[in-house]
Amino acid sequence: MQSYTIGQAARLLGVSPDTARRWADAGRVSTHRDAGGRRLIEGRDLAAFSVEIAKTGGEGDVSYTSVRNAFPGIVTAVKLGDVAAQVEIQAGPHRLVSLLTREAVEELGLEVGVEATARVKSTSVHIDRA
Repeated sequence: MQSYTIGQAARLLGVSPDTARRWADAGRVSTHRDAGGRRLIEGRDLAAFSVEIAKTGGEGDVSYTSVRNAFPGIVTAVKLGDVAAQVEIQAGPHRLVSLLTREAVEELGLEVGVEATARVKSTSVHIDRA
């Protein structure tokens, strides 16, 4: 399972590293230390926390903008069918859902807790694995 540093988590949540650190210090999201002493957040924990703060609001007014319609975030749900799949990404306060082939999901290695970018063009959402 992929783990994220406080800085990476902050970028995915659309907040400053100081805000992410305060949330971790307050126990809102669990962390552990790697061999080098860095604080890390497990991907599944970060995915669940990103959904929670999107519903309840984070801290103050968080603004999140799209650059060229790209929404970097974290995968929060994957539903696989025989041929098709549904992938949900939480990008800061934005929840994006994409329908794509099961084969594409498997090739990209998309699963809950993985960093990914949703790209929006017109009515289509395309997903890139980070």
